[in-house]
Amino acid sequence: MNRNLPVLGILLAGLLIVLSQVFFVVDQRKQAVVVKLGDPVRVINAPGEGSPGLKAKLPFIENVVLFDKRNLAIEAAQEEITAADQQRLVVDAFVRYRISNPLQYYRTLRDEQTASDRIERLANSSLRQILGSATSNDIISGRRNELMALTKADVAARAKSSRLGIEIIDVRIKRADLPAQIQQSVYRRMQTSRQQEAARIRAQGEQEKREIIAGADKEVAITLATAREQAETTRGEGDALRTRLFAQSFGKDPAFASFYRSMQAYESSLGQGDTTMVLSPDSAFFKYFERGPNAR
Repeated sequence: MNRNLPVLGILLAGLLIVLSQVFFVVDQRKQAVVVKLGDPVRVINAPGEGSPGLKAKLPFIENVVLFDKRNLAIEAAQEEITAADQQRLVVDAFVRYRISNPLQYYRTLRDEQTASDRIERLANSSLRQILGSATSNDIISGRRNELMALTKADVAARAKSSRLGIEIIDVRIKRADLPAQIQQSVYRRMQTSRQQEAARIRAQGEQEKREIIAGADKEVAITLATAREQAETTRGEGDALRTRLFAQSFGKDPAFASFYRSMQAYESSLGQGDTTMVLSPDSAFFKYFERGPNAR
């Protein structure tokens, strides 16, 4: 009995190997191409079909190649293009596609790496052709959606004519910018333009400031001149009124008028501390000192 154990073990191992070559599992997110002696013969869980699960194939004669059934993305390498206005732009794009015909896909491309390289070349060629006929402003913002639709249609047509077995879902530009060496010169031009604009605004502001100051100075001068004129007029009217009142008062009492005039003369002449006057004692100038307010 013990002599048969190695033989049973070998038979069991062989059976497991055969079973592993016969049965395989297809995930619902995958599609399988069954290849018989290098030639793809059928597809399991193809697009539009829902047949994942445990499957069988001929052992050692048939192999299984799995492809993704979901949408796939390709990040295209940066491509420098020349727009219709001769402006150079660096375009960074991506492509989304799905495998629509696995048999044709396998015959033409074999694997996803080869597919990525092929689709990327198609996308870059379409981008150069479509974007090269548009201006840089159209590419950046003006007609971007329209250009992307044209690019998608062109890539899809190229893929179909090349029998790649794929469906192009979308082609989009992530970034369209100036090359690094041109960006610096553009930034310098923008900086110079902004500096010139700032200088112009400052000069305009300085001119307006001078005009405002000159207008204010003129207004002050006019206001002061008007005020002085009004002050002199008022002062003249007051002096005239005072003189008239004095004249009326002096006409009623000439003696008081003479006394008042003499008091003013005393104040103006004797009020100065360093004034020296040489007069005769009987001078009429001092008559009010000798005889009082009734002096004649």
